[in-house]
Amino acid sequence: MVALSEEDARKREEMEFHDARERDRKSMSEDEFWKKYSNKKWYTTTAKIKDDLFAMIGDMPAGSSFLDLGCGLGGQSLMAAKSGMKVSAIDISPESVKETRALLEKNGFTDFFAEVMDAEYLDFPDNSFDLIVCSGVLHHMDVNAVFPQMARVLKPGGRVIALEALGYNPAIRLYRRMTPKLRTAWEPDHIITFKEINLAKKSFGSIKTRNYFLFSVLAAYFHKKPYFKPLLATLSAVDSVILSIPGVKHLSWQIMVIFSDPKK
Repeated sequence: MVALSEEDARKREEMEFHDARERDRKSMSEDEFWKKYSNKKWYTTTAKIKDDLFAMIGDMPAGSSFLDLGCGLGGQSLMAAKSGMKVSAIDISPESVKETRALLEKNGFTDFFAEVMDAEYLDFPDNSFDLIVCSGVLHHMDVNAVFPQMARVLKPGGRVIALEALGYNPAIRLYRRMTPKLRTAWEPDHIITFKEINLAKKSFGSIKTRNYFLFSVLAAYFHKKPYFKPLLATLSAVDSVILSIPGVKHLSWQIMVIFSDPKK
C-alpha cells in the first residue's frame, strides 16, 4: 500500500469526517444527531451573520457568477440561485455536493455546476467569478494555497466573503480541545486569526472585517425555551456595543472577512 502524503492524509480525513456527518444527518433523528454533534446548538445563535451574508448575495446583479467554495448543505448556493446568479458549488465531501445538488433541484434550479473539487487546486479559469463565498471552511484548508487560488479565479472588481470562527477566545479554544470527536485533528490548530488573515495581503489589495457573537452565544443553552428569541436579541444588543471596543472584538466567536482587489 502506498503511504499517503501528509497533505493527502489531511484531505482524506476532512472528506471522510464531513461525509460521515452528512450520512448521520440523513439517517438519524434530529435528537440523535444533536446529541452526537452537540456543538450544533451553538449555531442556533448565528442568524445575524447569515442574514448579513445573504443580504450581500442578494445585492449582486442577476447573471453574476458565484462560487460557493466549500458548499456544505448548499444554503449559500440556493440564495445565489434565487438572486439570479450563475452558481458553481464545490466541496471536498461528495456527500455535501450531493446535498447541494438536491437542494437546488428541489427548488427548481437545474442550470448550475456542483462537483467535488479541492479548493487548494481550483479547476476554473482565471477571472471566473464576481463573488466567492466560503462559509466555515478556511480553517479546514491550507490558506497559503487557498488565498492565491481564490485571487486567481476572482474577477477584477469581485469580492470574496469568508465567514469563520476566530481563534482568540480562551474559553472557546478550551471547548474545542475538550471535544475532539466533534472536529478533525487539523481544525483546532488552524482556527483563523489575524496571522492567517494577514497572509491574504499577498493575494488581495483590500481586506475588511466584521466581528460577531460574544455574550449572545450563551443563548444557545436555551434554544428550546420560549424566551430564546428575546434573550438572543438582548444579548445581541450587548454584543453590538461590546464588540465595537477594539481590544474586546478579538474575543468574538465569528468574523466576516471581505477580500477584494485581487492581485494577479
